[in-house]
Amino acid sequence: KPGHLLLYRIKKEPGSNRFEVLLEKSHKNFSKKIQQLCVVPQYKILVSLLENNIYVHDLLTFQQITMVTKAKGSSLFSCNSAGGEDAQLRMCVAVKKKLQLYYWKDREFHDVQADFSVPDVPKSMAWCESSICVGFKRDYYLIRLDGKGSIKELFPTGKQLEPLVTSLGEGKVAVGQDDLTVVLSEMGVLTKCALNWTDIPIAMEHQAPYIIAVLPRYVEIRTIDPRLLVQMYFLSSLPNSLSLSQIFTLSLPLSLSLSLRMNIVYVASNHFVWRLVPVSIAAQIRQLLPDKQFELALQLARMKDDTDSDKWQQIHHIQNLFAFNLFCQKRFDDSMQVFTKLGTDPTHVIGLYPDLLPADYRKQLQYPNPLPTLSTAELEKAHLALIDYLTQKRAHLVKQLHDSEPSSTSPLVEGTPTIKSKKKLLQIIDTTLLKCYLHTNVALVAPLLRLENNHCHIEESEHILKKAHKYSELIILYEKKGLHEKGGVARGSGGRGWSSGCGAGGGVWIVTGRNGALRNTLEGDLSCCSGLCPSACLSIS
Repeated sequence: KPGHLLLYRIKKEPGSNRFEVLLEKSHKNFSKKIQQLCVVPQYKILVSLLENNIYVHDLLTFQQITMVTKAKGSSLFSCNSAGGEDAQLRMCVAVKKKLQLYYWKDREFHDVQADFSVPDVPKSMAWCESSICVGFKRDYYLIRLDGKGSIKELFPTGKQLEPLVTSLGEGKVAVGQDDLTVVLSEMGVLTKCALNWTDIPIAMEHQAPYIIAVLPRYVEIRTIDPRLLVQMYFLSSLPNSLSLSQIFTLSLPLSLSLSLRMNIVYVASNHFVWRLVPVSIAAQIRQLLPDKQFELALQLARMKDDTDSDKWQQIHHIQNLFAFNLFCQKRFDDSMQVFTKLGTDPTHVIGLYPDLLPADYRKQLQYPNPLPTLSTAELEKAHLALIDYLTQKRAHLVKQLHDSEPSSTSPLVEGTPTIKSKKKLLQIIDTTLLKCYLHTNVALVAPLLRLENNHCHIEESEHILKKAHKYSELIILYEKKGLHEKGGVARGSGGRGWSSGCGAGGGVWIVTGRNGALRNTLEGDLSCCSGLCPSACLSIS
């Protein structure tokens, strides 16, 4: 049966999803059917497998440019030109139980290296950076194209009739095993959890961020990260005389085709061709945000044209929603990491927690949804994540403290006021760290207060230390802030001492002696200070 090459122009009708299809050119001089086609728009060429050999035709005129003589007897090929307009076109050709590697230059394919042998006749292939994943009748292998052709056996193909591999770009490849699809790196390492289809896929294509698979009864669309079933699409216009299994048994190797220039997917059978029309990115994002699918919304937002003036603002907005949602899901460490990258105003992050900010200020803050109620255990875990976050923020602010530029933090919700003063931010951060340490690790309170540049708010810190009966730490605070009048200096007091009924553990603190030794007479604890005692807690006896 002769092979025909037909070029159609597809024009979308305005205001609808109907298309006008015009036959522009045909080439019917092939003596046998075309086994495989690959369009390479960067070079305006069409690579084909015809009569078990590789041919290259001009994409515009269909005139033959060259034939790869060495590839005679080939059964399969795979091209790779990822990386943009200037990327080099590479091709791997299967000739019986051997693989041949070529690169395109000066309108010819040239050898990369000597042929190397493989365990069986390849049935499917896909590039993965400097590796190529090959599916044989029974097993998958990963072959490193490093000049040595090192081979790594992966796993069996499963029950499916033909092995299925699809390049995902960014050094990853999707490999089918029955109703599962696993994602591998170029070293053959599993990178993501497997996708679970509702049936065994016949064909599969990647259109970021989606993987589209043709199953025996319908087309199914999923995402890898996050793992979601996005859509199941039944092709309704099928003739009653044809079963779906027949429709997707194609003369071409795949029933899915990806238009390289337009990033459009076509589904083909022996009798029909369908074009999958994507919903606009903006519309997809609007649908995803109410469902809290922020990771997928971010992937789509990053795909928008850089000339879109709202692109980066929208990405920042979605990231804030994502970080807030992580907090609500009790994924506190993940949430703080995102807030750190975003440069969100620390006070807006602190406001996620109860009793850390002054009530009147916290009322001014806005959040996308009601804040979660945290158990005691969850609150401790949340405080630990906040401590790590604030410690990083503190170190960053201290380095910039004497810069003339104001703080460049951003709001969690647009329109919420932010704090521009670096000193004010440091005061809030240090005071919050003090509160967190009192909740999680009291031993860290004194080292914080001893810092030469500690910015703890004096009155607030004094209040919470007294409330927690941390009088030794209170003395350190007074010392570092130079508030000698608060405690007085215990020198030359002779036999006089100071006592208080509000000491730790209900004991009575007595200051005696020339050096101001502090002793708990009820509990027998002995601790020392420099003679500074908070006047609000101690009375002279």
